[in-house]
Amino acid sequence: MAGKRYVIGDIHGAYKALLECFEMTSFDMDNDMLVCLGDVCDGWPEVNKVFDKLLEIKNLIYIIGNHDKWALDWFLSHNAPSIWTMQGGRATIESYQGGKVPESHTRLLSQAHLYYHLEDMVFVHGGFDPGLPLEQQDEQVFLWDRDLVYAALQQHDENTQHNITGFSHVYVGHTPTINLGTTQPVKACEVIMMDTGAGWPGGVLTMMDIDTHEIVQSSHVNNLYPNDKGRGY
Repeated sequence: MAGKRYVIGDIHGAYKALLECFEMTSFDMDNDMLVCLGDVCDGWPEVNKVFDKLLEIKNLIYIIGNHDKWALDWFLSHNAPSIWTMQGGRATIESYQGGKVPESHTRLLSQAHLYYHLEDMVFVHGGFDPGLPLEQQDEQVFLWDRDLVYAALQQHDENTQHNITGFSHVYVGHTPTINLGTTQPVKACEVIMMDTGAGWPGGVLTMMDIDTHEIVQSSHVNNLYPNDKGRGY
């Protein structure tokens, strides 16, 4: 593969934001690689279109997120618990008009990675326990963990940063940097937080070149969807 290599944060149904990032990077669907950190589902109204676009990418690495897991359960069984529908799941259901989901969308999530180890880097949605080999850890940890992020942020705050995982870079989604008062990715120790709040009003979608660490960012997503509230409703 001779193309560029990118990672993207949590998209949460913001198809227009994704298109902006692709346009700014002149993303090559045939040659460039994209690592998607999960949570394509739940929030803005075009989840189905995001999946269709991602499926055009020949070199796509898809890591499942906790919202994707909820959505996959609905794809397979139409089980829609209120904890999901109240956190953006309603928008996912509506994007499919409450009905049939393309088999390709179900297959993408069914075959998604829990984490991806590339060279000396790791990509994961939530986090992991640095004290255990990756292959020994539970799915729930990869999807939901924030202890790794919090540990890295504590080192950053105390100005005692050191490598806490043994990897050169760990790219995570799941924990929005807007909760830290910024729409930029946040690097603490070797952990890079890529969820810049695209699921929420006021957030943006961020895409990073993993070799140069250059970023592009979408418009504020609520400006792209002025009649919706994303995960804010």
